[in-house]
Amino acid sequence: MNFSAREERFLRMKKNLLFVLLAAVCLAATLSIYAGTEVSEADRLKIITRLTANLIGRQHYRQQPLDASVSSQIFDEYFKVLDPNKMFFTAEDVREFEPQRMLLARQLNDGDASFAFAVYERFLKRFEEYRAFTEEMLKKPFDFTVDETFVPDRRKLPRPANDEELHQLWAKKLKSDLLYFRLIRRSLEEDNATAKDRKNTEADETKAIRALWERQSPEEKVAKRLRDLHNIYQQREKIDILGFYLAAVAQVYGPHSGYQPPKVDEDFEINMSLSLSGIGATLMSDDGYVRVVNIVPGGPAALDGRLHPEDRIIAVAQENGEPVDVIDMSVDNAVKLIRGPAGSKVTLTVLPGKKGRNAVPENITLTRAKVELKDSEAQGEIREITRPDGTKVKVGIIDLPSFYMDFAGAAGGDPNYKSCSRDVKKLLEDFKKENVEAVVMDLRGNGGGSLPEAIALTGLFIKTGPVVQVRLSDRSLQVESDKDESVAWEGPLVVLTNKFSASAAEIFAGAIKDYQRGLLVGDTRTFGKGTVLTMMQLDRMLELVNRRFPAGSVRLETAMFFRINGGSVQQLGVEPDIVLPSLTEEMEIGEMFSDNHLPWDSIRPRSYRVWDSELPMRVDQLKKKSEARIAASPEYQKLLSRIQRFKAQLGRKEISLNEEKRWQEYLEEKNAQDTDHADETDDLLDTGSRRRSPADDPILQEAATIAVDYADSRKKP
Repeated sequence: MNFSAREERFLRMKKNLLFVLLAAVCLAATLSIYAGTEVSEADRLKIITRLTANLIGRQHYRQQPLDASVSSQIFDEYFKVLDPNKMFFTAEDVREFEPQRMLLARQLNDGDASFAFAVYERFLKRFEEYRAFTEEMLKKPFDFTVDETFVPDRRKLPRPANDEELHQLWAKKLKSDLLYFRLIRRSLEEDNATAKDRKNTEADETKAIRALWERQSPEEKVAKRLRDLHNIYQQREKIDILGFYLAAVAQVYGPHSGYQPPKVDEDFEINMSLSLSGIGATLMSDDGYVRVVNIVPGGPAALDGRLHPEDRIIAVAQENGEPVDVIDMSVDNAVKLIRGPAGSKVTLTVLPGKKGRNAVPENITLTRAKVELKDSEAQGEIREITRPDGTKVKVGIIDLPSFYMDFAGAAGGDPNYKSCSRDVKKLLEDFKKENVEAVVMDLRGNGGGSLPEAIALTGLFIKTGPVVQVRLSDRSLQVESDKDESVAWEGPLVVLTNKFSASAAEIFAGAIKDYQRGLLVGDTRTFGKGTVLTMMQLDRMLELVNRRFPAGSVRLETAMFFRINGGSVQQLGVEPDIVLPSLTEEMEIGEMFSDNHLPWDSIRPRSYRVWDSELPMRVDQLKKKSEARIAASPEYQKLLSRIQRFKAQLGRKEISLNEEKRWQEYLEEKNAQDTDHADETDDLLDTGSRRRSPADDPILQEAATIAVDYADSRKKP
């Protein structure tokens, strides 16, 4: 390893000590007025507000003081947090609060969050009106034969001007919600009609799901959901409302920054990753939907293969229980429904992301389970690739889902502690024994992980040298290097990435490209997550001044990664040498699509020696060969056909409220999938179900063939 456990702990301690000392300075000034007094609830909220405002302004990488220049952004961001899809606040509502737009920063520094509570009261009032409006509308029949349309994603649209426009919008949203439930019933009837052609277990599952959905009418489901949401909104405590506001303040500085109230803070690990409590997926709230962000390798969802990133969950049903509508429900409450004891079943109703805004809901039943570490480890296989002349070549494939490391085991002196670099090194040794001629590192969907492991993994392919530069919020620079002269693999290397490859995966990919150590192939860029996050526990800071009460935590971007060539991976990601067509390439995925993201930046490059100076000259020829193969590959042509349909679906911003039109679109899509077996390539959207045959993964097959071409080109003068 390039970092010992002791060095890792020292770096963490040094960084944390700096934050604690700086925080203590601002904390002492913040709390001096409360010395020797009992802290009331109002004072607690004031302390949390002032402390959080100080931390964000002083510790965030932007180094932007919380002043009038950001006050206007906070104003807009808070309305966005409460009403992201512009369904409740009118333009008139926002104008009423306009006099406070430039005053919020000063109020926050004084611990004044009255703006947050006043705006929330208006939100609650609007939701109560929406509920009353809906209940009145549900008394009348709806006409689903009218040619109307609805725009589900209203983020870039203006707010309704007044109550009249708001009510027109509510009427269409209600009709859209009812249509979803009607289409679910029709799709279940369709599945039931064809169940005799499937396995008995699948038929039984379809029958059970249909029975659950028939217990209530669509109208009853919508009414129940609104009653449940109204109860949740009414029962929120002041600290929860303040949490929304402080989260909005943090998100003005960066999309990964935020504030977590005490209750959310306690449940953070469960809320952010269900891998330990249910299905094995990371979820987030997105315009009223619960969106799947990532599939945890080795988890129930990954092994099942039907749930993918970008799918939106609209309902959750326990085994033999009634489906609960989770549209407009917070992700925290949705997670509570999804998680459960290992061995129990949960049925998710999802709008598949790969089918765009016109998607008809589908039901997925998963058996909850714990994720076994071995299912998330690096795995290797050897594939034989046939050259045009008929000779066969062995290529080693390494599937690396994340940059994992057992920090506790390393710190405790366990000589057999787990780490991805150790596992990959063992696989490379096995490959050499089998005489493979090239290696492919598959990093599709790899969301990152341990920075020391990214450095150690790079070290397996180079002798020594810098790997990544880290610039802190004070603009001081750290250069992390590989100092181990041994090289585990000296042969041809191809690194396969996509838009879900992020953070540590981008550090590794960037270093391999800068050293010209291997070819990068895949989507036009990686995710573009080039920042370091730091979590600060407010409770611990309060203890420094003898105050003890639950205060939550603040999460901030405090540093940025830079490649050794001087460019950042932030926002723009890492570009490949050869682009391969894929479904993920067509998605709006990545840091550049996040609001308030930090911009790309550059610093002075480091000095380093490239591995293969002739690699850039080989790329054009390798690219031409790849393009010719793709054009002639039946398997890849099926994927290209699926990509074209996917692009067409993404282009539809409006959905029809005519039931027959929507149903025919569903049948056409279903028929197209059945015709070209598109289900075989659907799992290329995630990481956990990727381990399939070459025919089912034409992207990986092409990457392996490029590796053979690269190996052959190195043998020629």
